[in-house]
Amino acid sequence: MKQKRNTVPPPSASPIDAAIEELGGPAIILDASLKIVHATRAAEALVGFDLPHGVSAPKLLCGDAINRPIAESMARGDAVTGTIHRPHPDLPKTLQRLRIRATPMRRENTIVGWILLLDGEPEDGPGASVLFSGLWTRSDTMKRVFHIVERAARREVTVLVRGETGTGKELVARAIHDHSPRKKGPFAAINCAAVPANLLESELFGHVRGSFTGAHRDHPGFFRTANRGTVFLDELGEMPLDLQSKLLRVLETRTVIPVGGHEAIPVDVRVVAATHQSLRQAVLDGRFRADLMYRLRVVPVFIPPLRQRPADIGLIAQKLIEELNALGDRHVSRISNVAAKALDAYPWPGNVRELRNALEYAYVMGDGPTLEASELPDEIVNPAVELDVPLPPLAPSTELSAEEARIRRALERAAGNRTRAAQMLGLSRVTLWRHMRELGIEP
Repeated sequence: MKQKRNTVPPPSASPIDAAIEELGGPAIILDASLKIVHATRAAEALVGFDLPHGVSAPKLLCGDAINRPIAESMARGDAVTGTIHRPHPDLPKTLQRLRIRATPMRRENTIVGWILLLDGEPEDGPGASVLFSGLWTRSDTMKRVFHIVERAARREVTVLVRGETGTGKELVARAIHDHSPRKKGPFAAINCAAVPANLLESELFGHVRGSFTGAHRDHPGFFRTANRGTVFLDELGEMPLDLQSKLLRVLETRTVIPVGGHEAIPVDVRVVAATHQSLRQAVLDGRFRADLMYRLRVVPVFIPPLRQRPADIGLIAQKLIEELNALGDRHVSRISNVAAKALDAYPWPGNVRELRNALEYAYVMGDGPTLEASELPDEIVNPAVELDVPLPPLAPSTELSAEEARIRRALERAAGNRTRAAQMLGLSRVTLWRHMRELGIEP
């Protein structure tokens, strides 16, 4: 049967199309023998031709392809998610990945039909998704970040990663390690804000036995542990000034002196540091050494927050769902349109980490193959809902910063429970405590 290109869509969608697309987007409905019963207008626009009733969907969509993993899974009666490659309907000489999520419709344990949900994107060019060392994006800004990271990884230069909490700073650091000549060496990561100041020096540089109470044996420290590899110093801006001078000495001399030791020990490591704050401002405030900042900031990498790359929200959500499907006993094959709109509209102050937390919450709260809006945390579905308990009154001339308002709101909704509030915000408990301390928020 000749495939007719859809150039002019009908003036309005049918009520059936509108209902189906509201629930799941572009869709094709098949009978038990995998023949098309109905196709929405959006599905035909996506594939670029008519999808007539009675035609075999695998034959129409897969053409003469030898490998047909999606069709094979459906023939066995298994729900499946996969991709096929087809000419892009609007970009000549360009392929698009057509993503298909196939879910069987059952009645009394018998498959009576199938629903195929479609999603397409160009194989190359603007809007195409890219995977780089565990990080997915459609954003041109993030693709530029990947390019900088890949270039910097090849050279023995220090890299400073700047980004809000939850944006994936450690993943970027690991990408630098994995694309560098040191990739076969160790990767050691430490959060400078999570280790008490009196222990941080020992954790970084090691100690000798008997140097302080409890030092019953020698401890090599992170720098010696990561010899011939990479050390990742997260939240470096929280490091005390006295330790900053010792870190500067390590970078300049390539040696460490353990706590209680007297001899300098050579180390061969690459340093990647990360912070959520501006080190330049910290220098102006007297909280950070300018000479250390310049040592660390040879190649700066800025990770944009999730709210500045909205096209990534749905993409990352789908990848996280695939991970959760592999780990749990629930298999989600699609996100409802209402839930997808709620995810897109939310500002994600905790970025990808908060998105993951929200989807894990939905997995626990719901059942079945569709992730519904009702399964998401309240603050995502109803971000404008008033607090159950009003915030403490402010002086007339005082305004809450956006960050302070979010933290206060989360603490109120969690009845003061910092662990629950941190989960709502997509933060670690230590990071929440640090933000509270900086903003003067009482526990």
